[in-house]
Amino acid sequence: MQTAIERAVEAKPKRKENINWVRMKKMKMLYFMMAIPMVMLFIFHYIPMYGVLIAFKNFSPGLGIWDSPWNNFEHFKRLFSDFLFIRALQNTIVISLLKLLIVFPAPIIFAILLNEIKSEKFKKVSQSISYLPHFMSWVILSAMVIEVFSPQRGIINYIITFFGGDAINFMSDKASFIPILILTDMWKELGWGAIIYLATITSIDPQLYEAAEIDGAGRFRKMIHVTLPSIMPMVIIMFILRLGAVLNAGFDQILNLYNPLVYEVADIIDTYVYRSGLEQFQFDYATAVGLFKNVVGIALILTANAIIRRKSEHGIW
Repeated sequence: MQTAIERAVEAKPKRKENINWVRMKKMKMLYFMMAIPMVMLFIFHYIPMYGVLIAFKNFSPGLGIWDSPWNNFEHFKRLFSDFLFIRALQNTIVISLLKLLIVFPAPIIFAILLNEIKSEKFKKVSQSISYLPHFMSWVILSAMVIEVFSPQRGIINYIITFFGGDAINFMSDKASFIPILILTDMWKELGWGAIIYLATITSIDPQLYEAAEIDGAGRFRKMIHVTLPSIMPMVIIMFILRLGAVLNAGFDQILNLYNPLVYEVADIIDTYVYRSGLEQFQFDYATAVGLFKNVVGIALILTANAIIRRKSEHGIW
């Protein structure tokens, strides 16, 4: 016969299993809601990965993906002998690093400054105005930007000519195009990017600010010594994620703004893939270029996370 202890030991897992099943039944709608995006993710992101095979093949639409002949990595060998790809890679790195240095810190600074505004009404209005550009596509925004910088109708050139200067075609000028990219990207994403930092700031313990005031710290010192260190873990996580996307220099933005006159400085990997794949029908080569970009992005995320975890306790995992 079993003792009472043995019966209790055998019954305990069953009881725990029953409790978990009851909890799952109570939250069945939440599981159902979670299942919908998971299914969509699987259908639209994981199943299409099968198509990556054409990067290693001489793809023929008539033969299909599997029956097309393997090419012994010819497309990857071609990458670094292709002048247009080398130029696109250089432009991508330059534009991404400039956005990393200028655009990435802007929402952090904006969130900290917005947090210091005492008027709640003014703060809400400022937030709402700063969010608006994020919800507009680059198709619309690019038309607005082109009009603003137009040599015939643009307000910028109107001011220049009003003071006796000559109109400048900014959108076709290599020296002006990159600054326009950086500034318009910052304008579009400033408010939206600040949301996560504002949420982090609201979770800071108010006693830290009170202790800083007792020590004689003013508003600026509280920002530097309380607010900034408190949001630094979130800044580090966002920086790692942004670094992983360093080869994404802004496809939608550049595709809608650039033209052949600025290809030399504005053609990036994504626009090069677009032209190679959809305009020149080199689907296999374009896939190889895109795969190279994604592999580099994963490597950057892993490297950055490993380095930061060695220097501090913060990281993605």
